[in-house]
Amino acid sequence: MEEGATSAESAAGCLPAGLLDRYASATRGELTRYLTNPSVAPFLDDLLADYPGRGGKMMRPAICIANARLFGGELQSVVRCAAAVELLHNALLIHDDIQDGSEERRGRPTLHALHGVPLAINAGDALMFTAFRPLLDAVRPCGPEVARQVIDATIEMARQTAEGQALELGWRDNNVTGLTTADYLRMALKKTAWMGMIWPAQLGAIVGSRGRVDPARLMGFGHFLGIAFQIEDDLRNLTADPGYGKERGGDLFEGKRTLMLIHVREAASAAERKRIDAFLACDRGERGRADGQWLAELMHEKGSIAYGKRVAAAMAGCALEEFDQAYGECPEGEDRDFLLGLVRWIFDRK
Repeated sequence: MEEGATSAESAAGCLPAGLLDRYASATRGELTRYLTNPSVAPFLDDLLADYPGRGGKMMRPAICIANARLFGGELQSVVRCAAAVELLHNALLIHDDIQDGSEERRGRPTLHALHGVPLAINAGDALMFTAFRPLLDAVRPCGPEVARQVIDATIEMARQTAEGQALELGWRDNNVTGLTTADYLRMALKKTAWMGMIWPAQLGAIVGSRGRVDPARLMGFGHFLGIAFQIEDDLRNLTADPGYGKERGGDLFEGKRTLMLIHVREAASAAERKRIDAFLACDRGERGRADGQWLAELMHEKGSIAYGKRVAAAMAGCALEEFDQAYGECPEGEDRDFLLGLVRWIFDRK
């Protein structure tokens, strides 16, 4: 969180020891159960288990579980919701990797690189539908009103996420260049914050409270936390960060309209902007390494990296401001500390 982040550093602290690991372990147990089928399906079963089996930090399931416990639920009553969140997340990762032409995921070749695009798409589709099994199993004991709230929240998340992904892909595929910071923030809210932070929190709160908590109260915190998370991911893609898990500089060669790309284009001279636009107008395979390196260096020279860090820090600060609105009335304890600690963790995660 670099410059301007001192207030977030002092307030957020560290995650409670072992909590993320405990919630991740409980979620993985459910994943194994729901990915195990009595009949063998060649060219499918192994692909379904691939991305979930690669690990991952399990932040989203932990957010779901922590919210459920804060609002009166127990781990066992919500862990299936957490499994549904992780299954859907991995399904979308498979599709995202294909859409982006990504080469690595969690330090290994992407699923479509290993098995081809058709089989990877099929696995992503199947994993997405598989996610509904634990979700429905989780809400069945809660009654029809809670089930309705969960389905409503899920439908809203699906729409928002699709809109955000459409913006990112449309900007790239139609070579849209005249974007602003506000455009990026709107996209990141929809594409990242809704599915990654808002929806898991809402699922946990709805199930944990048996529908008594208004899930809208959690939106502000998840909104700003998710945007900070996405900017930090975009920054890590430009570095040799060993914990990132995807190819370094992949966003540049995919033509993603990151906050840093938008800033560097605005700050560039006419000649530099012309070269940037020519780079973006090429197909991925035609984008040369030398031009990519030049663009990455220009981002440092024009202050785009520093700008991204400042905006991420500002979003984290906004998340801290929203924390009391979301959780101020909740009892103190490790689950509340965990959610507060995420504001710092998204910058420190390995």
